[in-house]
Amino acid sequence: MIDPLFWLGLSLLLVATSLTAVLVAAIPALQELARAARSAEKLFDTLSRELPPTLEAIRVTGLEITDLTDDVSEGVKSASQVVKQVDQSLDSARKQAQNLQVGTRSILIGAKAAWRNFTRQKPARRISDRLPSNEKPPLTLREREVLRQENRRIKTEVYRAHDGYNDAASWEATNFDDED
Repeated sequence: MIDPLFWLGLSLLLVATSLTAVLVAAIPALQELARAARSAEKLFDTLSRELPPTLEAIRVTGLEITDLTDDVSEGVKSASQVVKQVDQSLDSARKQAQNLQVGTRSILIGAKAAWRNFTRQKPARRISDRLPSNEKPPLTLREREVLRQENRRIKTEVYRAHDGYNDAASWEATNFDDED
C-alpha cells in the first residue's frame, strides 16, 4: 500500500469532495449576496431620483427662512424706532407739562402779587433825603486828585511781581548775528 498513485488519487478525491461541499454551502450565500446587490441598486436609483428635489426643497426653505429673518429684523428695527419716538413724545409732553405748571404758577403768583399790591393801603410818601443825581455837588479839584491817586498804580508796583524779567537790558546788548 505504498503506492503513491493511490494516495495521490485519494487526496484528489478528498480535495474535490471538499470543494464540492464548500460550493454547495456557498451557493445560498452567493444568492443572498446577489439579492442584497439588487436591493442596493434599487436604493441608489431611488436616492438619485428623490435626493435632488429634496436638496432643492431644503435650499429653498433655507432661503425662505433667511427672508423671514430679514423681515423680522426689519420689523424689530421699526418697532424700536416707534418706541423711541413714543419715548421722545412722552419726554416732550412731560417737559411741556412742567413748563405749563411753571407758567401757571408764575401767572398765579403774579396775580396774587398784583391783587395784594392793588388792595393794600398806600403808605404816606416818604421824603427822600437823597439828592437826585443832577443835584449832587460837583467834586472839587482836590477830591478828584485824591481819587485818581488811589486808582492809579505806580509802575514799580505793577512790575514788582515779574522780577525775573529785569535782565531785559542784558538781552538788548546781546547780538545774535555774531553766533553765525
